[in-house]
This record gives sequence, C-alpha cells and structure tokens, in this order.
Amino acid sequence: MQSADGARGEVTVLGISGDWTVETVGSVLADTSSKVAPGRHLVFDGSDLGRFDTAGAWALIDLKRRQEAAGGSAELKDFSKSATSLIAEVDPLGRDPLPEPERVNPVTWTLEEIGRGAAGIVDDGYALLAMLGEATMSFGQLLLLRRRVRWAALFNNISRASIQAVPIIALMSFLIGMIIAQQGGFYLASYGADVLVVDLVGVLTCREIGVLLTAIMIAGRSGAAYTAELGSMKMREEVDALKVLGLSPVEVLVLPRLVALIIALPILTLVSDLAALAGAWVVGLFYIGIPTDVFLDRLKSALTLTHVLIGFAKAPFMAAIIGLIASVEGMKVKGSAESLGEHTTAAVVKAIFMVVVTDGVFAMIFATIGI
Repeated sequence: MQSADGARGEVTVLGISGDWTVETVGSVLADTSSKVAPGRHLVFDGSDLGRFDTAGAWALIDLKRRQEAAGGSAELKDFSKSATSLIAEVDPLGRDPLPEPERVNPVTWTLEEIGRGAAGIVDDGYALLAMLGEATMSFGQLLLLRRRVRWAALFNNISRASIQAVPIIALMSFLIGMIIAQQGGFYLASYGADVLVVDLVGVLTCREIGVLLTAIMIAGRSGAAYTAELGSMKMREEVDALKVLGLSPVEVLVLPRLVALIIALPILTLVSDLAALAGAWVVGLFYIGIPTDVFLDRLKSALTLTHVLIGFAKAPFMAAIIGLIASVEGMKVKGSAESLGEHTTAAVVKAIFMVVVTDGVFAMIFATIGI
C-alpha cells in the first residue's frame, strides 16, 4: 500500500493505492495526512486502489474535506464504479454540524417535571380504579355463577404466592425477630426491664412489623413476577388474542392472581408473626436469659387478640394494592425488553410505597378510634 504525489503546476496528484479498509486505514492516514496542499488543487488518483470499504471511504472524504478547509480544492479521479458509489453514499454524512441542544431554564424544567409527575400520578390513579372496577365486576359475576371459576389458575397462583414463599418469609421474620429482641433487650437491660422485650416484640411484630415486612417481600417477589408475566404476554400479543376470542384479560389473567394474593398474604402474615416470635424466644432464652415459661406468660399477658387482628386486617388491603399495581404496570408494557424492565421496577417501587402508606393510614385510623 503506497501513496505517491507529484506536482503539475498548481495541481498536486496523490496516488491512492493498496487496500483502504478498516484494518489498514490507520497506517494509510498516517502516510497521507501530511499530503494536504493548502491553496492548491489536489487530485486523488484511485487507479491503483485495492480493497475499499466504508472506513476507507470515510478516511478519503476526510482528507478531501481537510484539503478544502485549508483553502484548496480536491477531486477524485479514476476510481472504480463500486468505490465511487460507496464514496457517494458516505460523502453527505457529517457535513451538517450537529445542532446545539436548546438551553433549558432550570426553573421551567423543574416545573415541567413536577407537572409530568403529577399527571403520571393521576393517570396511575385512573388506571388503578379502572382495574379495580373491572376486577370487582368479574368477581361479582363469579359469585353470581355467571362466570366459570378457573380453579386451576387460582390454586396454582395461591401455591406460588403462599406455599413457595413460606421459607423466605419465615427466615426473614425469624431474623427480624431476633434483631428486635437483641436490640430491645440491650437497651432495656440498662433499666432492669429486659423482660419487657417480650412485650415489645409481641406487640410490634403482630401489629405492624409482621404484616408490613411480609407485604414488602411479596411486593418484591410476587408483584414483580406478576408484572413480568403479564408484560411478557402483552409483548407476545397474548392479551390481544384473549380479546379477539371474546375473553376478558382481567378475568382470565388478573383476577386469579389478585384473589390468590388476597388469600396468601394473611397466611404469610401468620407465618411471619410466628417466626418472629420464635426468633425473639431464641434471643430471649440464650442472650437475655428469659426462661421459656416467663417468655410465654409475658407474651400471653401483653399480646391481645386485638393486636393480632389489627395485623391481619391490613393484609387483604395490602395484597389488593400489590396485585392491582402489578397488573396495571404489566398491562402498560410495550413491545421491548427495556419497557418490561422499567415497568417491573416501577411495579415493585410503587407497590412498596403504597404498602407503607397504607400501613400509615391504618395506624392513624386505629389511633383515632383508640385501638
């Protein structure tokens, strides 16, 4: 691969020879970049050109533009038909400078983002209400025996949402119970009231922590799974196929999952409460030194049925929120993997946020009525 030049009056001829490909264009440019002749007419002679690809065409055009920018002129001569065609395709690229991004006023941008966020919240609210209304109508028709109950789908989802989740819920709650008991016992021991750690763990777990942590775990586990499943069906047009067949996607896909969550979450809440109390008992016995009979007597006197029922009362509402949000986000998925990931993440974040908000609302309601 060689390049040669010769002066013919005010004309400089630059011979283009050898291969101008992506593998060799670097060395070629190093040899020819010094051949730019300011103020002269430069002729690129391609009669001896070997292999030629897009990288070579771009390098040749770059040399030509640099010659023109230096105040001279350039032309191509004796190039093959295929090389000339490729150069013609590449030549228009990069001629127009990229437009400068429009300057955005920070205040305007902030207000626009706030507005978009508010509009998105309103749209999500409408979508949740629409999903809730359609699911309620479908459930009412099932109760009136106007629709066939899909028992296989229902029990399959109950198994996935509850039975398969028992190990992780039990382990998490057991560790949380141990942590609460250890921390509570550590600080209460300085006041000589370390036995009160039983009251702390019993009431806090059954009234708040058990159902809240279980709902958060289910939002990240089952909620994400439901969104991914429905989103994949939406991407593969299975949801549209159900509509074509005259079936309601909410009745076929959403309702079994929603009912399964409403049934599963109270069961998992019970598992969580028992596991947390077991963890507190282990810490109380081996770390704080509370005998088992004292632990059980203190738990019996501190933990009333009201505290337990308050935790169970929250579970169906949290389950419904998780299921509705997961279903709405799944139905929003477009035809790309990126959209599936975005909506799955959004479903988990929104569900966890709404679970915490729901727990706070229940806490204020119970405090107002004095229970």
